Amino acid sequence: MFARILDAGAGHWSIRPSGEFVAERRYLPGTLAIETTFTTDSGAARLIDVMAAHDGQRGHDLGLDAPHEVLRWLEGVSGRVDLVMELSPRPEYGLVRPLFRHTEEGGRTFGGPNQLAVSAGAPVVVEGATMRAAFGVSAGENVGFALCWAAIESAAPHPTPAARVHDRIADTMEAWNSWEALHDIYPGSHRELVRFSARVLKGLTYRPTGAIVAAPTTSLPETVGGERNWDYRYAWIRDASLTLQALYIGSCPDEAVDFVSFMTSSAGGGAGRDHSLQIMYGIGGEHDLSERELPHLNGWRGSRPVRIGNGAWSQTQLDVYGELLDMLHRYQEQLGELHPEIQRFVADLADTAASHWEDPDAGMWEMRGEHRHHLSSKVLCWTALDRAVKLAPRLGDDAMANTWARERDRVRDAVLTRGWSDARQAYAQSFDSDELDAAALLMPLVGFLPATDPRMRLTIEAIASELTQDGLVLRYRNDEGLNADGLRGEEGTFVICSFWLVSCLARAGEVDRAQALFDRLTGFANDLDLLAEEIDVAGRELLGNFPQAFSHIGLINAAWEIDQPR
Repeated sequence: MFARILDAGAGHWSIRPSGEFVAERRYLPGTLAIETTFTTDSGAARLIDVMAAHDGQRGHDLGLDAPHEVLRWLEGVSGRVDLVMELSPRPEYGLVRPLFRHTEEGGRTFGGPNQLAVSAGAPVVVEGATMRAAFGVSAGENVGFALCWAAIESAAPHPTPAARVHDRIADTMEAWNSWEALHDIYPGSHRELVRFSARVLKGLTYRPTGAIVAAPTTSLPETVGGERNWDYRYAWIRDASLTLQALYIGSCPDEAVDFVSFMTSSAGGGAGRDHSLQIMYGIGGEHDLSERELPHLNGWRGSRPVRIGNGAWSQTQLDVYGELLDMLHRYQEQLGELHPEIQRFVADLADTAASHWEDPDAGMWEMRGEHRHHLSSKVLCWTALDRAVKLAPRLGDDAMANTWARERDRVRDAVLTRGWSDARQAYAQSFDSDELDAAALLMPLVGFLPATDPRMRLTIEAIASELTQDGLVLRYRNDEGLNADGLRGEEGTFVICSFWLVSCLARAGEVDRAQALFDRLTGFANDLDLLAEEIDVAGRELLGNFPQAFSHIGLINAAWEIDQPR
């Protein structure tokens, strides 16, 4: 509906002073409501924007029965500020210019697969498919706007009346505050950063199903002008499982039950040949996420193509078994007695890891080149089998603990022998290779080796010195002919990989070094403390989809590692 970040004509809703101004933004405490303060030569005004929660909603119910409504409220702070509002909805990524009619409350659209209704506290005019208003606020005056969406087959949407927008914003803020009050359990020195990142992860959760998206955007590039532009608005097993682990540290674990139910049902109850476990799903459990390009959009700063869908959905990635089982093991107390379907699902995950760990795959970084024996995939198959053995007493007749333990030990032997590179004096990206990969930093984090193990220490130092740009970690070197992932160009330093280095340094006892890197990473966050997927160190710019769950996961876990008593 509003995709102007990808093309100037793809839809927007702006409210701003009519002349020169300075803007400062922040999230209001304990919420995801944004307050923007505009300062002009003639005065100051404050704008609050929020996605509405259901009226009266509190605590763990946050997000249920969402009204699909954006609320915007302006208040004069000092002097007088003249403002302009422009609302240009462009459904289907800018392809649709809806019929926009003026109404007594504000306006309403017709045509296409969406219905929009607007309430406006200032006089508006509609020209073509755009609504505009010019108005002013003096100190103590206020103006409200609301925009409500509904599918074409639903009843016509009714937005909050402009006069009630402030009250509805206050109610939504109280809903967020009540959720955070139940989840504010982190006592460490990085408490505020952890609380905020947990709130971001909650905001990336689709409450009706329990799915957690990797990011809410598509096609924000990993290199400006490049082709590494992906749609991240889906639920990856990898990302979502790690999100729940971070929420375990940063809040309370109630979200785990919803996610386990979502993942189990989406996979058809199992991971084997007769089931439909994928590496990712749509937020409603959709399986077919076929990738296509939108040639009518120019992309962010000309970064084409713009893609919707993600071709990685059909890849083979063996790491997912370890990520799921690690999460299930961590949350076993909160999940209570495992339903027989969950017992079979756990056993099936372990059986599949045991029978397929020797296969090559695309790896956790979704390489689009030739399949390899990725070290990270083997380590996470070891994780899957290790956690399955520990869960076996709760799996009844489905448990195959002896078989899982035997294969777990075989995986370990293979990793320790074929995964080590004598040439690099480090664990390598894949078996019998000499390239480095930041995913090797997962080895201490999943318990495969302690960070103090001599070879692990060498690996940590090799990554810190040879796989970094200005101290921040790359996933892998993307030189021509090396680590060919089927794509042209480069990418920025990877935020979660840099946080993994923080965690490994802390576990190795180098807490001061870990803290310094942690502070540097968080210093790249934007003015709202949000982190993208990657960082262009030279340009001091965030790259990739935004905000990125992975990055805020890494922050929470790294903060916890630093704050641990040694």
